[in-house]
Amino acid sequence: MAVKIKLTRLGKIRNPQYRIAVADARTRRDGRSIEVIGRYHPKEDPSLIEVDSERAQYWLSVGAQPTEPVLKLLKITGDWQKFKGLPGAEGTLKVKEPKPSKLDLFNAALAAADGAPSGEAAQPKKKKAPAAKKAAEPATEDGAPAADTAEAATASADSGEE
Repeated sequence: MAVKIKLTRLGKIRNPQYRIAVADARTRRDGRSIEVIGRYHPKEDPSLIEVDSERAQYWLSVGAQPTEPVLKLLKITGDWQKFKGLPGAEGTLKVKEPKPSKLDLFNAALAAADGAPSGEAAQPKKKKAPAAKKAAEPATEDGAPAADTAEAATASADSGEE
């Protein structure tokens, strides 16, 4: 049985993500695979390439043939050079810089401000004028709110029915 190491596509439209899989040569691109040995995300900067080196070496040693794109990835990670015994086994894989932690950013900002509080940091909310609520309620001729006169009218109607 001929075995190939190939890419199976995942992801959305215009955002490809691949798994590096070992599969029978006759299976379709996204068909059944024997084993998944890595992943490749080309849209990230720098591209994410993860390969289980031990499993890749095993499959290459038993005769699995990598496809052209996988061969390029194996050369970048240095696995192909290890398998062939060539110099440059460390590979040319670019690694993303680690993001600074929030604590480091906070301490740097605090040092830049020299520990002095600034007036811009926190200001209390401005309260709305209470006159706006009173103007919205309709008033009767006596100056009492309409709600109070309505209650008085219902109270007098209740007392008259008895």
